[in-house]
Formats: sequence, structure tokens, C-alpha cells
Amino acid sequence: MKPYLLLFSAAMLLIASCAPKSVQEEPESDDQKAVRMEWFSQAKLGIFIHWGIYSRGDWSESWAFHNGVVSMEDYFAQENDFTASDYNPAEWVQLIKESGARYTVITSKHHDGFALWDTKAGDVSAVKSSAAGRDVLTPFVDEVRRQGGLKLGLYYSLIDWPREDYPNVFRAGPARYDIHQEPERWQHFLDFNTAQLKEINEGYKPDLIWFDGDWEFKAEEWDSPGIVAMLRESNPDVIINSRINGYGDYATPELGVPVVRPKDRWWETCMTINNSWGFRKRDTRFKSPDTIIRMLVDCMSLGGNLLLDIGPRADGTIPEEEVQILKELGRWISKHEEAVYSTRAGITPGHVQAYTTLNKEGDILYLYFPYTPNESIEVKGLKSRVKNVRVVGTDRQLRWRLYNDIDWSETPGVYYIQVPADVLDPRMTVLALELETPATLYEGSGQVISFNE
Repeated sequence: MKPYLLLFSAAMLLIASCAPKSVQEEPESDDQKAVRMEWFSQAKLGIFIHWGIYSRGDWSESWAFHNGVVSMEDYFAQENDFTASDYNPAEWVQLIKESGARYTVITSKHHDGFALWDTKAGDVSAVKSSAAGRDVLTPFVDEVRRQGGLKLGLYYSLIDWPREDYPNVFRAGPARYDIHQEPERWQHFLDFNTAQLKEINEGYKPDLIWFDGDWEFKAEEWDSPGIVAMLRESNPDVIINSRINGYGDYATPELGVPVVRPKDRWWETCMTINNSWGFRKRDTRFKSPDTIIRMLVDCMSLGGNLLLDIGPRADGTIPEEEVQILKELGRWISKHEEAVYSTRAGITPGHVQAYTTLNKEGDILYLYFPYTPNESIEVKGLKSRVKNVRVVGTDRQLRWRLYNDIDWSETPGVYYIQVPADVLDPRMTVLALELETPATLYEGSGQVISFNE
């Protein structure tokens, strides 16, 4: 049965008992939330996986029929090609770990309603309506848990455009109905969503749930607080992203690293490895390892994470270009591990021509420069004294000079660190400036000298 012909069956009416009860959560203190968010703040890199019937590679995920690029019939004909015939979840997890990622997020269900697990709440799934004919989410979850070292995230779209009880179908077309005029029909859909969310939350106990699609309705229409309370009732430590009308734990800007540090304490940028969410045959514009490493470091310098998307094919194989990018990313992270995990946002721009982060104590300043220095690196406005400079990932220590350091002036001197060519990493070199005290900065406009010895 095709999803757009879905009828309200008697079995589906049983879902109503699973509706959110709008349970009020006990207030969580800032310290308690910080503990819950600790692994996320240290992770720095996650791998996003967009995998579904669109992974045949002809059209984009869900948006293809929503935007009228292809008919819904032709879009769902791709179910016949979703075979997962060469799917090896153990290899997926091993590759993700090799990339240096500390968490992964997979699309359990996108806007097209196609579920990767054996959902009992609907008929559109890898088990019931695809050539694969089996649950493909559970083996991946099992491998994540078996291999260890990764936190598990499940993407779930609140939207389900093809369902007859969901109001909206096409961007330019009319809605099926008005939720305020037909509240029972809308509640039927909300009950369906709740049933599926209970299945993945209670069945898999994910560390993170990554919502999408909240923009189509308001928080009170989705019952966002009720959904969050329901999830935390059985999975109290779960982390939830912002796309549930602001009731989540962290912000999720998309396809672009922020220019300035976000106001949110916790955030991640989700980014495609080429130009597509999911596998596309014609999209060969893969970002280079240099570009992705720079994006990662840019996020880190602003106190956030990078969630990098990959797109397996419908047969379960991952394009070789993506494999090689992840492996090179992992090589760089492995070498510079101390300057990746457990760092925090760096110093304000303008003090050095490089990305920066600080260690937790603030007495190590990491400099990341994706260029070959011309003789030396200049660091200005650093009031904390440098006691040692070393090249991260090596045993090399570097020389430096401090010029114009006047003891009676509030303006500190300028450091010039010599960086010989033989210490440079082929992708991005990282220096660790060990400081006598936690980093403090001068950020003024200089001063006129009125006294000199």
C-alpha cells in the first residue's frame, strides 16, 4: 500500500493511547544540564547519515516531490531499488570511529515518512515497503553499542508529507485540511508521531534525538513540551536539538559556520560532504579534506561542533570519495587529539592570524594555521606570559621572541614564533602555547607613550 493512499485503519486508532501527556518536567539546574551536555561539548565532530529510498541517487531526499521536481509516484518507486544488499553496519561504524567522530546521527525517518526500522505504527518502512524487506536501523544501532566509543543520535522528522492525515503536501499546493477546523484529524497524526517516537526512544535509548521539520507548525500545535517530557520520562539523559520549536538543548545552524560565536552555549553546524543531503549520482563536488578540517576547526574555535553528513547508496555502500575524506580527517584528528577533544572556544579574533581554542584550564592556547607562515607567527595582545611553545602531535619545541614588552605599559608586547618548514602538517599545523597563567587579553586600541627610560 502506498503512503499517499493510507487509510485510517482500526489498528492505527490504537495509537491514540500513546499521545503525549504534557507531563511537566522537574526544573533542571544549569549545573545539571552542563553534566548532561558534557559529552556533547567534548565531542567536536559527529557524522550525519542520510539514508533512505532517495539513496538511489536520482533526486534529493523528500524535497524532490515536495517541490514538484518529480511526482510522488515516481519518488516512491525508488523503494524497489532500496535493497541494502551490500550494507555492512560494522564497516560503517568502524569508518565513523576512524574519522575521529565521537557521535553519529542517522535518519531514522525523513520527511517522506520512510522508516528504517520495523515500525508498528505505519506501513511505510524498509521492512514493509522496500526491496530490502528488513529492519536496517537496528543492526546499525547494535554495532554502535557493540563497538563503543560513539554516542548514538537518531534523526526524526516531525513532518510526514505523504500521509493523508498530515495537512501539507506541496510547497505551492493547497493544504489537505486546516488543523484548527479538523482537530481530530490532526490529533490522529500527532498520535502516529508519538507512537513512532516511543518506538525509537524506548527501543534504542538514543543519546541524542535530532528533530527536523518543526517550522511547519507552532510549538503548541506540535505539543513540543509534551513530546520532550515524554522522551525524557523513559530516557532522562537524552539530548535534543533545537528543531522542536526551541524546546531542545542546543542550536543547529545549517550549511555554514557562524561568523561570530553563537549566543547559545551548545551548538553544532550540520554540513554536507558535497552539496547534497544523501547520495546523488551527479553530485561529485566533494569538499576537500583541507576544507572540512578548516570547517571543523572553525566550529571548535567558536565553541561548537561539526556534524558532517555522508550519503550511502541504496545498496548500503559508501562512496569511495567519502571514505577517503573521512580517513584523512581521522588521520589529522588522531595526530592533534589533544587540541580537538576537551577544548573550548578560543580567544577573540584579531590577536593572531589563526583559529584558536583553549584547554579547559585556559592555560594552553592552541593555534591552528592552514597556511605556510612567512618566517613567523605573530601573537599580540596576550597579557599572560608564554613559557613554552610546541608543535602538537610532535616532540618539537619552537623558539620565539617577545618585542616591545614594557613593564609599566598596559599594552603587552608582541610574540613572534618561528615556525620552520619541517614541522608543518600537510593539512593544518597546530601549535600549543603553554602559558604561565590562564589566558588574559589586552583588547584596547593602544596608548601613547608619555614616559620612557
